[in-house]
Amino acid sequence: MFEYHGVKISWLGHDGFRIKNSKTVYIDPYVMEAGEKAGIILMSHEHFDHCSPGIIKKIVTPNTTIITTALVKRQLSGMKAKEIRAVKPGEKILVDDVSVETVPAYNLNKFRSPGQPFHSKQEEMLGFIVTINDVRIYHAGDTDSIPEMEGMNVDIACLPVSGTYVMTAEEAAEAVSRIKPKIAIPMHYGSIVGDKNDAERFKKLAACQVVILEKE
Repeated sequence: MFEYHGVKISWLGHDGFRIKNSKTVYIDPYVMEAGEKAGIILMSHEHFDHCSPGIIKKIVTPNTTIITTALVKRQLSGMKAKEIRAVKPGEKILVDDVSVETVPAYNLNKFRSPGQPFHSKQEEMLGFIVTINDVRIYHAGDTDSIPEMEGMNVDIACLPVSGTYVMTAEEAAEAVSRIKPKIAIPMHYGSIVGDKNDAERFKKLAACQVVILEKE
């Protein structure tokens, strides 16, 4: 767990995070045991390692707001949440005192077959900028280093580093130069592709403070 200006950030493995201050916010919970209940759940897209209905059932309550894509909303049909809101990149949602901005997440050079990226821009998958207690936290989702990262004005950036489906450590370091966060946290390793060596390589290359979290 890492604390920044009163906001507690826990890495749950892969792309999963819990952010806690006035509310408990989960992003892409995938490999975790039953945890504390969620005020807000954010899911970047429908792939199994980002959308896990079984995990969501463990942390959702009738007071939970879920923000995700239209495709994930359909997959969560019947989930007992306060609201399941389908969004696209470029929206801003206020849930009590927590602001959630949706931003694009897509591949430029990672392909499942010729001309078919793992995460295409047309699919409108999501990254998130969460503002809680005046701290701005960017969760990049599954993405490469993309032009939309320029000038995001965030304090903390959670960036994938494993390659194959997302940025390599080198590409994530390039993304840092675009985003210019105060702190970067590597993610998307240790479960499907990549390992801690990717996180360590990113730490050596990135032009900002890098915090490598232990899985909780």
